[in-house]
Amino acid sequence: MPLSPCKPVPGVLTSLSPMLRRIAAEDPVRPAIVGRDAQMTYGELHTDSRRISAALAHALTDACATATSAAHPPLPPVVTICLSTAFDTARAVVAVEAGARILTVVDAHWPVALQMQLIVATGAAAVITDVPTIRAALHSAGWSGLVVGLDDLARTTSPASAHADTDADANAAADDAPFLMLTSSGTTGPPKAFLKTRRQYAANIDVSRDHLGARDRVATFAPGPMSYSLTLYTLFEVLATGGRMHVADRLDELWLSSRVHDEHIARLVAVPAAVTALTDAARRHPARYDGIDLIVTGGAGFPASARTAVADALPHARTISYFGTGELGFIGDDRAGHDSIRLYPQVEARVRGDDGSDLAPGALGSLWVRSPSCSAAYLAGTTSTPLTDGDGWASVHDQGRLRGRDFTFVGREGDVVTTGGHTVALDEVERAFDGMPGLSAWCAIAERDDRLGLRIVLVTEGDAPPAAELRRWARERLAPAARPRRWHTVAELPRTAGGKIRRAAVADLVAVGRGRS
Repeated sequence: MPLSPCKPVPGVLTSLSPMLRRIAAEDPVRPAIVGRDAQMTYGELHTDSRRISAALAHALTDACATATSAAHPPLPPVVTICLSTAFDTARAVVAVEAGARILTVVDAHWPVALQMQLIVATGAAAVITDVPTIRAALHSAGWSGLVVGLDDLARTTSPASAHADTDADANAAADDAPFLMLTSSGTTGPPKAFLKTRRQYAANIDVSRDHLGARDRVATFAPGPMSYSLTLYTLFEVLATGGRMHVADRLDELWLSSRVHDEHIARLVAVPAAVTALTDAARRHPARYDGIDLIVTGGAGFPASARTAVADALPHARTISYFGTGELGFIGDDRAGHDSIRLYPQVEARVRGDDGSDLAPGALGSLWVRSPSCSAAYLAGTTSTPLTDGDGWASVHDQGRLRGRDFTFVGREGDVVTTGGHTVALDEVERAFDGMPGLSAWCAIAERDDRLGLRIVLVTEGDAPPAAELRRWARERLAPAARPRRWHTVAELPRTAGGKIRRAAVADLVAVGRGRS
């Protein structure tokens, strides 16, 4: 009996190649990747990726032996992708994934020094790039790996070799073999690198299919560079479920263009900051966004006021806020309501105290999970922090409370502080200000205090209400120990590339006197 293109096949769809091959044969003109000025059908993408994969395999013959000689057991060669457009990056990702290789994506717009640092730290055997500055820097540094352009690889082989059976490379790779290298977001410290296996990503894709609306033929828009782990993952989930992936180099194509309307987008996957900007645009141009049925975003940074604003501006769209990390995979989403996260069925969870012991239901502690999508460890060269314990439980030390299958997130590691003998979650302080008129962005931090040990400080962005109004708002909503003792304003709060406010960087600004009281 023939297989449906969107039907999961255990042990096979740990690679994209079988799905590409199947749709390329059954429906070759179906759009696969769509950019502002270019697109590829499944038939074209399948041929293109096999041609590039075959050329890369040939070019890597010598580099592979060099790159894996020091690893025990040997790892596949690491291939870094650093391309200037999201469309070409997507093409390269699909091609690199088609063989027994580990892919990683470096943003083409990052400083050259950071790009070089990541390429060297990951032990890359090859860099696929069209960025002249990184080519020059690698050459000047005497880097011995392969540096090649995507178009060079696409032109290397003859038409006949484009039909070589390179799909066998991916199918031959074990499900538990690593194929992707990611880094933590860096919101709580320097980024840490970790590997994902095909089996772990397949578990994530099962969640996308069952809970997050990834479906056959659905048009999904995920704007922003592929260096965003969310955008990169969306490419995999969309192609693995037979959908249509719409890409953009910049987040602002979501609200500064009419692409959502013109390209008949039904599903949006974006960071919370982008969804907030979309809401403002939808109020100005409602017809541009009336085709969106589903918005998928990260739950930890999506407050209730933003959810209400989306419902008002886009009444026909359903919003799902998921909770998870690159290391742990998807953990749950907000279908439970009341700021709780309902765990997905495959996730086991417990909350532990500082001594590692399990805490009672509702007690505040570190979340530990065990699921098929968890990575095993961080790469030793990027951190000494353990990711898992001896029993397969993993944690990035998110803080919260667990009651049955519902988890309440209160902050990242370091976001729960003790002030005057009271334990306070900085995220809960921030949530108390959600919905305050005139307040656009804010961040709670802790700073040293001779009497309390630590005191709570609220830092606001731009034109904000005066301290007296902020103080009155806090008094009506927060326990005395959780109320900010100091108030600062900065012109702009520091953020990650994905729009998350960097609490540690905010604290640094205040410490050096960059905020005004």
